[in-house]
Amino acid sequence: MVDASHDTLHEFDVATTVKPGAADGTYDIDVDAGFTVGPKPNGGYLLACVARAAGEALADAGSAHHHALAATAHYLGAPDPGPATIAIDILRMGRGASQVRGTLSQDGTRCVDVTLTMGTLPEAGTAPVWSSVQPFEVAPRDQCVRVPAEPPGNKFKVSIMERSDLRLDPSVLSFAAGKPSGRGELKGWISFGDDRPIDPLALLFFLDALPPATFEISLSGWGPTLSLTTYPRATPAPGPLQVRMYAQQVSGGRVDEVCELWDSAGNLVGQATQLAAIRFDDPASIAPYPA
Repeated sequence: MVDASHDTLHEFDVATTVKPGAADGTYDIDVDAGFTVGPKPNGGYLLACVARAAGEALADAGSAHHHALAATAHYLGAPDPGPATIAIDILRMGRGASQVRGTLSQDGTRCVDVTLTMGTLPEAGTAPVWSSVQPFEVAPRDQCVRVPAEPPGNKFKVSIMERSDLRLDPSVLSFAAGKPSGRGELKGWISFGDDRPIDPLALLFFLDALPPATFEISLSGWGPTLSLTTYPRATPAPGPLQVRMYAQQVSGGRVDEVCELWDSAGNLVGQATQLAAIRFDDPASIAPYPA
């Protein structure tokens, strides 16, 4: 469910709007062309759409669980912008959490299959009881470089960069000069381009909104996500989020990447791990990890 405190429907609200479908447990959605990488929708955006439908289904069933606490999406095939259907199966409704399965299909073909644990996230500013994860250093937002939707030399338009305001730390822009550092890490700041407040649903999108961290290893295209697991941790405090994405290992044409989101109160509000396909333009140019 979208936070009712929003006075205005922003682009993300419109793009994730779901309406009851013709069959019980189904919701209709128009996959938005503005949340695409090249011609295909972004995986985090599609996950947010399914999570919104899951929250609506639970609300209709009398549950107050409308935040995703954990969600794993398997991408079976990329839909096109346009009409699609989300089928929701409530597996269990509990007091502390509920489990839901959602499948986004288009023209009778399943595209995204998601399992979600739904509940209620801690309020903004709530510090964790215990944590071994520490915030990372990042340059001030006004010293970071905004990522354009059509960077020079890019083979396709990345429309999600018009919907989001992603600013990368100058220290991770070696790839832009054609000399990747080998660290396999991107970091900076992220928010919505139209200043929409960042709520728990938005975390699902932002956890998959960065370019591949492998850009800082060697030149490649945007790798399609095969599986994405997200853990929203808390409702974010107001303001842009600090974001860090880093690759752990590349092998067999696959890469696993970790993403972290930190809010203005200094709390980790979202984490994700994804497995993506990867193909380097020139395998001989792969930069080794710095000693």
